[in-house]
Amino acid sequence: MEYIILGILVINVILLIILLFKKNNNSDAIEKISKLEISMVKEFGNFKNDFSHSLSEDFNKQTDRLDKKLEFIDNKVNSRLDENFEKTNKTFTNVLERLSKIDEAQKKIDSLSTDIVSLQGVLTDKKTRGIFGEVNLEHILSNIFGKNNTKIYKLQYTFENGFIADAVLFTPEPLGTIAIDSKFPLEHYQEMVDKNNTKEERLSAEKLFKQDMKKHIDAISNKYIIPGVTSDQAILFLPAEAIFAELNAYHSEIIEYAYKKRVWITSPTTLISTLTTIQVIIKNIERDKFAKVIQNELVLLSEEFRRYKERWDKLYRSIETVSKDVKEIHTTTNKITKRFDSINQVDITEIEDKK
Repeated sequence: MEYIILGILVINVILLIILLFKKNNNSDAIEKISKLEISMVKEFGNFKNDFSHSLSEDFNKQTDRLDKKLEFIDNKVNSRLDENFEKTNKTFTNVLERLSKIDEAQKKIDSLSTDIVSLQGVLTDKKTRGIFGEVNLEHILSNIFGKNNTKIYKLQYTFENGFIADAVLFTPEPLGTIAIDSKFPLEHYQEMVDKNNTKEERLSAEKLFKQDMKKHIDAISNKYIIPGVTSDQAILFLPAEAIFAELNAYHSEIIEYAYKKRVWITSPTTLISTLTTIQVIIKNIERDKFAKVIQNELVLLSEEFRRYKERWDKLYRSIETVSKDVKEIHTTTNKITKRFDSINQVDITEIEDKK
């Protein structure tokens, strides 16, 4: 660019000189200047062509470089876009999967909420609460002792007095037959622990709750503790851990009242522990029975072995006597044999000659 400007300035100076000489009418100088002008114009034309060619080449080179760089940048951009698109696609897929899981969990929560509402509706009715407790009790018994194991327990057992217990256990003496009955005092318990109720309402509900528990304890004690038929104790089953925890934490007088009546209050957890203990006792008793049988058999076997020893000793003495007789006979046989040998060795002709 600087060369172009310089060439233009030179041409302008030359043209100015030509104009000045033409003005002075110097023919020789004008001719020389004309030739110079022609030469300068020709050289300037050549310069212009060379410069245009060089400029065109440089421009083409720069264009090629620019195209390559643009192509490189474009490839880089496409690669980055593809990579980012892949990552975005994975992220989007993960988001969709998590949304699907969240939607599934939400459906389960909704279903659980429906089940809880349904369970609350069931538990508001006394009859259905009773069925719930019986089913829970049956489930625990079948898990501990096996399903329909009538040797150890029975459901809905009727006593001679006409009362029906939810279940009975046939345990070894001194425990004997133990009745289990399910009770579920829910209404007054809920009112007692409801924080939305006033203090007076909660205290009133607490008194009613204690009355309900004492009624249940008295009913079990009077119906299912039968002298000469059952054990002197029975089990009250509460199918709710919360009520059992409430009794043990804040109403120890109810627990003491139950002890006096020989009624043991249990929850699902404590009943499982109690039944497991009874199962161990039963197994130990059965094991002791087999041990006694084995001991009796060993005693009989010992008696038989004593008789065997006596008979063997008798046989041994007999064999020993026979052996002695055999030895004596053997000795006598040897002596007789020697006698015969001596006789056989005697020469009869010699005896006659001596005579």
